[in-house]
Amino acid sequence: MNTTASASISKSKKRVKTLVLAAMCLALAMALPFLTGQIPQIGQALSPMHIPALLCGFICGPVWGLIIGFISPLLRSQLFAMPPLAVALPMAFEMAAYGFVSGLLYKLLPKKIPYIYVSLIGAMVIGRIVWGIVKWTVAVVNAGSFGFQAFIAGAVTGSIPGIICHIILVPLIVIALKKARLMPDD
Repeated sequence: MNTTASASISKSKKRVKTLVLAAMCLALAMALPFLTGQIPQIGQALSPMHIPALLCGFICGPVWGLIIGFISPLLRSQLFAMPPLAVALPMAFEMAAYGFVSGLLYKLLPKKIPYIYVSLIGAMVIGRIVWGIVKWTVAVVNAGSFGFQAFIAGAVTGSIPGIICHIILVPLIVIALKKARLMPDD
């Protein structure tokens, strides 16, 4: 077998592996909310669907992170009627930003532990800003209001447990995957 064919097979295997990992992240996004589904306030506070979107960016890259992040809440809304579509739409843009930014920053920054946190926090900040912009846009279109206080309540104060959960869990998972040599291109 020549080197061109070998490289083509290797590239094809990498694509399949990335597709499988992205599908696993999507499956996790569908399943994780069932862990907190009995008490919706806990689910809203911990935001379990956000974890797979963030991880997908780290593991599969920015494009797959964006795709899985965007699809997850919309698909779950259609399959399980949770989150409701009015919540799922802004969430889709937020999670798409999470997946894209976490993947992009992880790709661009050095592969050291502090930069995992930088990538994660950067993604979380950008994602929440995107969420606020979409919520404001929807409110304007529907002749409603969505002010700065509503943004702070939804993006920060109401999300503190989820922010803490994500800052603890996501880096630990990424670090464990790196140590197990399961992260692509490390």
